[in-house]
Amino acid sequence: MLDHKKKILLVCSPYYKDITSNLIKGASDFLKSKSVDYKILNVPGALEIAPAIKLISDRSIKKPIFDGYLALGCVIRGETYHFEIVANESSRALSDLSINYSIPIGNGILTVSNKEQAIVRSDPNQLNKGAGAAEACLSLVNVNKSIEYE
Repeated sequence: MLDHKKKILLVCSPYYKDITSNLIKGASDFLKSKSVDYKILNVPGALEIAPAIKLISDRSIKKPIFDGYLALGCVIRGETYHFEIVANESSRALSDLSINYSIPIGNGILTVSNKEQAIVRSDPNQLNKGAGAAEACLSLVNVNKSIEYE
């Protein structure tokens, strides 16, 4: 078994820049603590995260560039039905990608009722869901690698 340094792509929607920056900090701190390399790619919104992951994954089928992917962003409930569409569809698309194409993905897209909830869930000193999503992604990468070499 050839051991290589793991590499994760953080695909981020910086619509709420302060929230996403905190999620990135939590994720990157966790990945660094595990000696995992990472790269950051920004896309316009949460709905563009899954397509970006699929495009990059498809281009590297023969020789994967990344071992896993991390989706980071924030969707805050507003006055219209748009929140439900973005929250549900972005989550569904990530799950479909992971299940249907065996792509290790950690979902760190916050879906919250208000900015205060987003602040608490992204604060590096509190619940930082970026770190939690990075841990989940790395866990899936490790499962994938353990099967690959048996």
